[in-house]
Amino acid sequence: MTTGPEAAPDEPMYRILLIEDDQGDALLVEELLYDTGLRFELTTRTTLAEARTELAGAPIDCVLLDLHLPDVSGIDAVAAVRALAPHTAVIVLTGLSEAQAGTDAMAAGAQDYLVKGKVEADLLHRTVRYAVYRSQTERASSEAQASRLRAEENARLERGLLPQPMLDTSTVRVTSRYLPGAAMALLGGDFLDVVEGDDGLLHAVVGDVSGHGPDAAALGVCLRIAWRSLVLGGHRGEDLLHLMERILIAERGDQQLFATCTLLTLDQDTATATLHLAGHHEPLLTTTEGTRELSAAHGIALGIVPGLRSWPSTVIPLPATGALTLYTDGLTEGHNGATNERLGVEGLLTLIGTLPSADPAAHVDLLIKETHELNAGRHSDDLAVLRLDWGVRPGGGAEGTQRTRS
Repeated sequence: MTTGPEAAPDEPMYRILLIEDDQGDALLVEELLYDTGLRFELTTRTTLAEARTELAGAPIDCVLLDLHLPDVSGIDAVAAVRALAPHTAVIVLTGLSEAQAGTDAMAAGAQDYLVKGKVEADLLHRTVRYAVYRSQTERASSEAQASRLRAEENARLERGLLPQPMLDTSTVRVTSRYLPGAAMALLGGDFLDVVEGDDGLLHAVVGDVSGHGPDAAALGVCLRIAWRSLVLGGHRGEDLLHLMERILIAERGDQQLFATCTLLTLDQDTATATLHLAGHHEPLLTTTEGTRELSAAHGIALGIVPGLRSWPSTVIPLPATGALTLYTDGLTEGHNGATNERLGVEGLLTLIGTLPSADPAAHVDLLIKETHELNAGRHSDDLAVLRLDWGVRPGGGAEGTQRTRS
């Protein structure tokens, strides 16, 4: 490796890889680089095979590429280097008799070309700087495009993971929130939904597919849509979970994904809620006396032991006025703010006890904000929260139907 002349600290250091099998030409290029005044680190390799190791290692700012190497030549050489280092500037070195070679090389992806024997220090200086600048600009544009496409994909998946509740006559107020684990992160597989069936009962689900990224999110959307369709088709309880598990197994392919979920059926006429827990934790019940975690029988997560069908039901009596909160573990797995321990359900209940009584949507937003502040960015997971309120408002009067989404 050859290091160029010293320069001002704010001058960039160019990491240059010269792929040239002619020792005389390689020496001329090195001397020209010294004359440019650029700060550089030069590594020389004589074949593409030798250059592969360099391109796979530390980032290279610019490749000076001879078009006639022992193991590859012409446009194939440009294509090979671009495939190995798509975001690295490539400057082709051509012979005097190769008038068309340079333009062909640029069409194949090179940033520029130089004709051997006609290169002066000033020209090489400008060519390297502009080629690297163009390459960096192309990379930034590519990353911005990828970021935009990722955001659009997230938006589409989020619409599937956080649908509009289907309510007709129910007076239950529905508040739902879905948040990815980090800014610009791909969504995970958390999902939720609420529908009112033809039987007049309110049915709700909150679930979490293992893993993160588009595969988990797509499976979460699939399970959410399947749940809604099956509920509207009259399926309930263990039968519903069995069908959801069959769909999960069919859709997950060779990936060993599984899903946890809570199914809830709220019957305001009998003032009861029926729960089925498939590897998921219990909901929270809020009354005039405070908030507590419900006690319910546990069943196995979907996809863990297909065909076991172990999902017992639990019937919970409900007060005339209250709220049920279903959520994924993104709400409790963050740190508690004081130690390195997780917040947990007990910490969550303590936090809820310190929050002012407020409009349900404002309360959920404040709860999420407080858990994020306690966590201080040390742990992140997707988060889905579904709160169902019924009964009488604190100021009097019947609670009307209202749907709130994030």
